[in-house]
Amino acid sequence: MAEAVLSSGAELEAPGTRGVADDFSRDKQVFGVPWGKAMMWIFLLSDTFIFSCFLVSYMKVRITTTDPWPIPSEVFALSFGGEPIPLILIAIMTFILITSSGTMAMAVNMGYRKDRNKTFWLMVATAVLGASFVGMQAFEWTKLIVEEGVRPWGNPMGAAQFGASFFMITGFHGMHVSAGVIYLLVVAYRVKSGFYERRGGNYEIVEIAGLYWHFVDLVWVFIFAFFYLW
Repeated sequence: MAEAVLSSGAELEAPGTRGVADDFSRDKQVFGVPWGKAMMWIFLLSDTFIFSCFLVSYMKVRITTTDPWPIPSEVFALSFGGEPIPLILIAIMTFILITSSGTMAMAVNMGYRKDRNKTFWLMVATAVLGASFVGMQAFEWTKLIVEEGVRPWGNPMGAAQFGASFFMITGFHGMHVSAGVIYLLVVAYRVKSGFYERRGGNYEIVEIAGLYWHFVDLVWVFIFAFFYLW
């Protein structure tokens, strides 16, 4: 009888490529990762390639251009009391975005504890911080365009590629932050309304939103290092 069981098992689990084909034909879940989280990781991986291409292209342009490149600490300085403070606005924006990562991490924690009220308010706080970041970025763009005369096709302070690189990289990132703010608010509303409670009490979507938000924050760290500090 044991031989029959073994022979039966051998038929079910065929060796080699036949076994792999059999596994896929049974529609088995190979890894214990939910589809929503897996798809978010795939999306973030593709986004990583895009941002990497942008930053590598920026570095190539920065190194190969023959025109003088504007000094970021001077271009992005703000005056307080008549004295320019280098990168003060960028430092505040970076602090806000890093702080939002902390509130998002706490929201994920509260989500898994099924604390709807705290999860909701922490996600709203994260969205407010993200919206503040976008607002400061809009102010930064306005200052460069109106006061400094920087355009995507020209730059009175030096290399013309400066404007194209700046607006492309920071604009693409700002679009991600804006989309993230909307995404967080939608999820927060559903948490508050009990939408996920009615679907079995699974708050995994909060973690998935957190993955996106942490990615956006991490990308900004690289933009800050390569564009503003270099």
